[in-house]
Amino acid sequence: MRTENVKKYFGKFAAVDGVSLSLKEGGIYLLVGPNGCGKTTLVNCLSGIFKPEEGRIYYRDKDITGWEMYKIARLGLVRTFQIASPFLRLTTLENMLVALPDNAGENIFLSLFKPSWLESEISAVRRAAELLRILGLRHVWAMPAKTLSGGELKLLEIGRALMSGGETILLDEPVGSIDPKLCHQIFSHIIRLRDELGITFLVIEHRLEVAAQYADWVFAMDRGKIICEGTAEEVFEDPRVVTSYLGE
Repeated sequence: MRTENVKKYFGKFAAVDGVSLSLKEGGIYLLVGPNGCGKTTLVNCLSGIFKPEEGRIYYRDKDITGWEMYKIARLGLVRTFQIASPFLRLTTLENMLVALPDNAGENIFLSLFKPSWLESEISAVRRAAELLRILGLRHVWAMPAKTLSGGELKLLEIGRALMSGGETILLDEPVGSIDPKLCHQIFSHIIRLRDELGITFLVIEHRLEVAAQYADWVFAMDRGKIICEGTAEEVFEDPRVVTSYLGE
């Protein structure tokens, strides 16, 4: 995925002001910056929630600028949100299966002909079970989502993104409001998804002391612009980044 000079305005205010970046497949990228710097607005542009006024967004060599969110998601570019929103009365496994983009068994006509959808249902359950294993959620597969911990709900959100066909996932604060002891566990599962499935991640996170340890590359934003990029050590030692967090 790459962007070229993306701009998003709210009135005369440039929330995203000429952002160009590039992500290689199978990497974990961290997007950092102080509150209000434009991180979430940029992710909203990438995922189709907002349409940028200027610039281009490319994914898999396709110009997806201005595409609707569902079309972008079907291409494999999916986002999660800060607050997990599963179906609370459904089980963990059922929440995973609901995320399938196409389910022949839900078709009113095909549902009458079991052979037409049985194999796909079996395949979907196997896929969900494998993802739950990687995410460390296999032991709660039959539990209602309302009984899961905050950390388990965050992992379930990632699992649903994967079940929907996500191959590049935009994570908005995956360890926000999570017990510090569980933060590293969540990122360890993200590492496994990268290593075992080749998933690419762009992560917005304020808990830098945790996230920086797992990032392959870091982008720092301030006032709508990318002000620095590089390894975690390079970025967090850059005077521009220090100033953006601490002020002039």
